[in-house]
Amino acid sequence: MGALVPAQGGEFSPPGVGDFFLPPIFLGVTKPMLLVALSVVIIAAFFLVTSRNMKLVPSRWQFAAESVYDFGRNNIAREQIGSKDFRPYVPLILALFTFILVNNIFGIIPIIQFPTMAHIGFPLALSVLVVYPVYHFVGIRRHGFGGYMKNQLFPAGVPKPIYLLLTPIEFFQKFFMNPITLAIRVFAAMFAGHLILLVFTLGGEFLLVEAGGALKALSAVSFAFAILLTFVEALIQVIQAYVFAVLSAGYIGMALASDH
Repeated sequence: MGALVPAQGGEFSPPGVGDFFLPPIFLGVTKPMLLVALSVVIIAAFFLVTSRNMKLVPSRWQFAAESVYDFGRNNIAREQIGSKDFRPYVPLILALFTFILVNNIFGIIPIIQFPTMAHIGFPLALSVLVVYPVYHFVGIRRHGFGGYMKNQLFPAGVPKPIYLLLTPIEFFQKFFMNPITLAIRVFAAMFAGHLILLVFTLGGEFLLVEAGGALKALSAVSFAFAILLTFVEALIQVIQAYVFAVLSAGYIGMALASDH
């Protein structure tokens, strides 16, 4: 985006990548690090408090917790992994969904206003250090190393000469691209969404304070777009948490399956 020069002079510097690299608050600890820790506390406290005194007729908070659990258990884990194998993986899928959801929603909460998944390191750590080892481990445990590699790299029903082309592609996809693309999806959505909100919010502030004449009135339009996009961003934040959890469960389901 080019520089905007108002009637009274001055220049608008649009937000960029540098706005996502916040300085340390203390001892090298940054705001995103604190938000990740805060999200763990929030999620743990939510489930501990709402499940402390369970009742047959649930309260609003108990109903909310049960709804989140039921969604993670039945709509994600059970559908993607299968009714026979899904139960051991419900805690992992639920944890991934709620953790990413809370960290995404931080981006639209006043004062906090920073989605931690907009830092590539966090979704990449979840993908490479958590999801990636789990789904390969459960596949090897189920089928044995040789059986798992055969299942993943040599799909049944394919003519043997095609394996010369297909097997390297499958290997590259399953062992390199899957964890990377899993992380990039949520990172790109959170980064782009937050950047757009910054553009309209800071742009509106700049027009209101620095611009003159008719340009000052355009600040209302910029702020209106910022508010509208905040609701859109909230929807995307929920969707991206869901997509990450669904794909993670899907990878586990494919690793456990007896065929490709």
